Amino acid sequence: MTELTVGLSDGAVQMLGRWLDHLRALDGASENTITAYRADVAGFLGFLGRHHGEGMGAERLKRVIQSDMRAWMAHERGRGLSSRSLARELSSVKSFYRWFSEREGFDATHVLSARAPRFQAKLPRPLSESAARDVIAQVEVQAAEPWIAARDAAIMTLLYGCGLRRSEALGLTGSDVPLPEVLRIRGKGDKERLVPVLPAARDAVEDYVRLCPYAPGPGEALFRGARGGALNPRLVDLAMEKARVSLGLPATATPHALRHSFATHLLASGGDLRAIQELLGHARLSTTQVYTAVDGARLMQVYRAAHPRA
Repeated sequence: MTELTVGLSDGAVQMLGRWLDHLRALDGASENTITAYRADVAGFLGFLGRHHGEGMGAERLKRVIQSDMRAWMAHERGRGLSSRSLARELSSVKSFYRWFSEREGFDATHVLSARAPRFQAKLPRPLSESAARDVIAQVEVQAAEPWIAARDAAIMTLLYGCGLRRSEALGLTGSDVPLPEVLRIRGKGDKERLVPVLPAARDAVEDYVRLCPYAPGPGEALFRGARGGALNPRLVDLAMEKARVSLGLPATATPHALRHSFATHLLASGGDLRAIQELLGHARLSTTQVYTAVDGARLMQVYRAAHPRA
């Protein structure tokens, strides 16, 4: 029993564990996702136990009603939880109950029909095309060691040119060089996708490998720190932060913003939304569709700035 499940009945703990095992085995959920789901659902079950003053076993969980849901949501808001965070918790609880009801054959309408609070969705904050190019050029000259400068430029080029996540770029090994025309990436949830590699990205990685004093062997980290170990992700953030300050870019200019820029610029150039979904490795099209709102917002900004009657 972990700290999160203290106070829960044995039946609730076992049910939660079986659901998480299901997510791992069949849905390929990442450990970060599993950790978040566990915290969300254990918090919900713990609240129900305190609210009713009794252990919440499997049979008792089947009798959760709308007033229970309202009481839990009021409790979460009362402890300062934002609408966005509460909506995420409710999504976790619904996912658990959807599996639970299908497995046990009962009606979970009271839980599944609970409405999440409304909130203003945050849009991705991509860089402009010129700013993205400036960032790559800046990190290439700001490090004292030439090989470190080449390393940082190669990473930023992979984020912007291939739409990789920071963790995916740092997950490349010596076996991946020289980069092929199409790179096989294993991303969130252990899902694989194929990503075309631009010549600029291939050249940037080759420059780094040529200058790096630590030749990466097969299976060893491609990107190295100053002492030869695998590069700490925080150093990528620091390189981006330094470039951002030098270029006068906003605080939203992060390594992940380069991935946002990759998607937004592709869409603005006529890229197909489904294809962009595949390139980014999004499980759901709705996740990718947020970039259509970004592109629309940019068009409206240009319209308002340029039209004489706007």
